Amino acid sequence: MFVKTRKETIELKILRSLNARMQLPKKDENYYSYMEKGFAGEQRFDNWLETLTNDCLILNDLLIEINNTVIQIDTLIITADTLYLFEVKNYEGDYFIESERWFTLAKTEIKNPLLQLKRSESLFQRLLQDLGFTSSVESSLVFVNRDFYLYQAPLNVPILFSHQIERFLGRLNMRSSKLKEKHSRLADHLLSLHLEESPYSRVPEYSFGELEKGIMCGECLSLVTVIDDKDLICSSCDFVEDVDSAVLSSVEEFTMLFPDEKITTNLIHEWCNVPVSKKAIRRVLQTKYKLVGHGKSAGYVRAITVDE
Repeated sequence: MFVKTRKETIELKILRSLNARMQLPKKDENYYSYMEKGFAGEQRFDNWLETLTNDCLILNDLLIEINNTVIQIDTLIITADTLYLFEVKNYEGDYFIESERWFTLAKTEIKNPLLQLKRSESLFQRLLQDLGFTSSVESSLVFVNRDFYLYQAPLNVPILFSHQIERFLGRLNMRSSKLKEKHSRLADHLLSLHLEESPYSRVPEYSFGELEKGIMCGECLSLVTVIDDKDLICSSCDFVEDVDSAVLSSVEEFTMLFPDEKITTNLIHEWCNVPVSKKAIRRVLQTKYKLVGHGKSAGYVRAITVDE
């Protein structure tokens, strides 16, 4: 079962928002594209993992500091006798290996992903030793894209190609061993060590004034929208969303980008940049936020409900 599900990182969410609202520098645009593609690949792997029926615990996107070094584990599967550590890649196209170096067919060298995998496995095993946990660890580099091909791959490298994933998971399902309390304790301990934000986040500088204003479409991320009665309709993909929920999503996006900025009716009205009155903006804010302060110092803060 999934103990820790996968979700977009704050870094990815910010880059997604900035990409819609400004012209990112080329290196940041490429990095954003890499992040989106990587997340899509990880989600594809999660879909495969949903077919697992054996007794196991699945933890996604673990970010842990070990001996002053931060490692990211895309997926960890805890079974009764083995911990499976996966590094997920969504590469496409043709690559080859030569003297342990990785290249595209155009002979552009890329970072050897096996080195990253070995580094993560080594540090993770050291952590397990410190915790007194003795199960074996098996690491694999997983390529989820069916349009990926690797020439000259040695037979002994820990790689799973897309057409091998179902077979691998089938073998896991054949195991009938049951988890014990120690496995749950390990999962809980790893969750307690998880870092919510990476210290290596790569987000370009930005300011309120330079960002394009508008409500971002929840489907295609476009800012081109029109109002039709109580609905917001995207002019690019015709996605329809209730105006109130769209405004609230836009407020959440604003607070993510500007966590130290005071939320006011005037500011959110400018940020949304749609033909909705300030009175309507105020009404929507009051459904999830409460007004704190008086006069010019007043601002809205998120109201925590019982469900949250």
